[in-house]
Amino acid sequence: MATTKTVFVLFGATGDLARRMVLPAFYTLAIEGLLPADWVLVGNGRGDVAHEDFRRRVHDALVEFGPHPGKGPWHEFEQRLLFAGGGFTTDSPGSLLDVIGGARRRLGPKAELVHYLAVPPQTFPELTRALGEHGLAAGARVVYEKPFGTSPKDFRSLNRIVHAVLDESQVYRIDHFLGKEATQNLHVIRFANELYAAMWNREHVESVQIDVPETLGVENRAGFYDATGAVLDMLVTHLFQVAAEIAMEPPASLGAADLQSARERVIRSFRPLDPAEVVRGQFDGYRDITGVRPRSRTDTFVAARLWIDNPRWKGVPFLLRTGKRMAASEQRVTMVLRTPRRPLTGLSPQTNTLTFSLAGDGAIELGLLAKTPGVELRVEPATLGLPLDQLPGNEPLPPYVRLIHDVLLGDRSLFTRPDGLAAAWRTVQPILQAPPRLAKYPQGSWGPPAARKLAAPHRWLLGQ
Repeated sequence: MATTKTVFVLFGATGDLARRMVLPAFYTLAIEGLLPADWVLVGNGRGDVAHEDFRRRVHDALVEFGPHPGKGPWHEFEQRLLFAGGGFTTDSPGSLLDVIGGARRRLGPKAELVHYLAVPPQTFPELTRALGEHGLAAGARVVYEKPFGTSPKDFRSLNRIVHAVLDESQVYRIDHFLGKEATQNLHVIRFANELYAAMWNREHVESVQIDVPETLGVENRAGFYDATGAVLDMLVTHLFQVAAEIAMEPPASLGAADLQSARERVIRSFRPLDPAEVVRGQFDGYRDITGVRPRSRTDTFVAARLWIDNPRWKGVPFLLRTGKRMAASEQRVTMVLRTPRRPLTGLSPQTNTLTFSLAGDGAIELGLLAKTPGVELRVEPATLGLPLDQLPGNEPLPPYVRLIHDVLLGDRSLFTRPDGLAAAWRTVQPILQAPPRLAKYPQGSWGPPAARKLAAPHRWLLGQ
C-alpha cells in the first residue's frame, strides 16, 4: 500500500480518458485498499464545476465503466473528490492553487503531489510550464499520457521543457500495455523457464508477430484520433514497447532501473522503418464520422516489418499490425519457431508457436505438432493453453490500476524513458517523412490486402 498522504491532481478530469480509464482505476484502488491512508483527488478543467457536480460526474462514469459505485466505499470516496475550474496556464492557475491549498490544510503541508495529465499531448508543454510557474512541481510526480510528443522534433522540444521543470525521476510516461499482467509475463516466462530462455534467439525463432486488431471505431474520440492516427497512437507507443519487452537482453535484475535500461537499450537497436515495408490504411466511412476532417489522410490501420539489428535478433522479422474497425479484437504476441529440417520432412510451417494473449487477464498458448493415434506416422497441429486467470491466487490488477498504484509507490519500472522514446521516434521517422500510400479497407476486414505481403513467404497467423 502507498502510505504517503497524497493530493492527486487529475488534469482533463471531465474528459473521455479520465471517465473511461483513470477514475475507474482510482476507484478500484480504493476498493482494493491500495490508496494512501489519507488522500484527496482534485479534478481540473476549463469549466467551472462545483464539487458536488464533479462527484456526480464521477459517479456516472463508474456506473457506465465500472466498478459500480454500489460496490465499495463510495460514500467515503466521494467526500475526497474536489474540482478546480478555470483551467490552468502559466498566466492563470484558475482555482487550482486555492483547492490544493485547502486539500493540504486537510492532509498536512507535506502531502505529496501527484499530477496526472489526461489531456491531449499538445497541451503538455503549457501545463508543464504552469506547474513550475505556480510552484507545483517541486517534489511532485507527474504522469504523462501517450503519445509523448507527436513527431521526433516535437518529442525533443517537449522533453527539453519537461526537464527544465522536473527531474527525470519525477516523470512517469505511461503506456498501459506495459501495465498488463500478460505483458509482464513475457519476460517472466522467458527468464524463469530455461525451456523458453534457451530458444529465445534467432537460431530458434523464425519470426515474431505482434497483432492488435480492434473492432472498435473512433467515434467517441474522433477529434483526438484524427490528429494522431494508428502510427502515433499505437505503433510508436504500444507495439514498439511490446517488441522491446520480447527482444530485450536479460537485465541484471527485474528492478526498475535494470528493467528500464534493458528495454530502452534494445529499442536503440531497432532499424529505422523502411516505407516499402509499412502498410497504412483507412477504413471505409472514416471520413463520414463527426469530428473527422472531410479529406483526412489519417491512418486507422498500420502494419510494419520491424528489424532489430543486434546479434540475438538479426534477420528475424518482427511483424506489427493494428487497426480500427477490423474483423476481431485481439492482443496477441506470437513467437514462431523454426520448422525442424530432419528427420521428419514435409512438416507444416508456422505450427510450432508460443503465443501470449495480452487481452483481459491474459493466456499462454503453445502450438506444436504431435503424432495422431494409429499405425501410420502422421503428425497434426495441437494446442495447449493456460488461461492466466486460472492460476492459483489469481487477482490481476487492470493495467491502469497497476500503473497508477506504481506511481503512488514511486516505482518507475513499467514506465518509459526518454532515451528509449528518442530511439522509437528515430525508428518511425522515415514513414513520417515519406508516408506510404493510404489504402482503403472495408470495415470488418483484416485491413488492406497489401499487408499480407509483409508476412511472406508465410502468413499472419491471426485471421488470414
